[in-house]
Amino acid sequence: MRLIATFFCAGLLRPAPGTWGSLAALPAAYLLLVLGGFWLLLAATVVAFVLGYIATRELTASGEDEDPSWIVIDEVVGMWIALFPVGYGAMMMGVDFWRLWPGWVSGFVLFRLFDIWKPWLVGWADRRGDAMGVMLDDVIAGVFAALVSIVLAGIAHGFLMAS
Repeated sequence: MRLIATFFCAGLLRPAPGTWGSLAALPAAYLLLVLGGFWLLLAATVVAFVLGYIATRELTASGEDEDPSWIVIDEVVGMWIALFPVGYGAMMMGVDFWRLWPGWVSGFVLFRLFDIWKPWLVGWADRRGDAMGVMLDDVIAGVFAALVSIVLAGIAHGFLMAS
C-alpha cells in the first residue's frame, strides 16, 4: 500500500513531495497516452483513485496524520485529470500528445495552484479530514485545472474571442 500511496516512492522526495508526485505523474500520463490513448489514461485514473483511496484509508487509520505529505497518489490522480483535455484533444485531432505541450504546462501549473491555494470546493474536500477528502481535493483541483486549461486553449486558438 505504501508503494501506491507514494506513487513508487515519489512522495518520499523532498522538499515539496506533492510537487514531486505531480511531476512523476507527467511521464506516467505520457506513457499511458502512448500505450492506449485517452481511454487508457481515463481508466488508469479511475483505478488509481480507487487504489489511492484504499491505500490512504489504510495508512491513515491510526489517526495520527489524516493527510501525510508523503502520500502523493492523490496528486497523481488530480494531475492526470488536469491532463484529460490534452489526451482527449490530441486523440480527436489525431496528433502526437506532445503537440499540445501548452496543455501539459498549463495543466501542471494550474493543478499545483489549485492544490496549494485550495479555493472553494477544493478546500471543502480538504477539510473533510478523511481518506476521501485527501483524494477528492486533488480530484477537484484537477477538474478546475482542466477547465481553466480548456478556456485558455480556446482563447489561444481564437474560439472564445469576439469576432
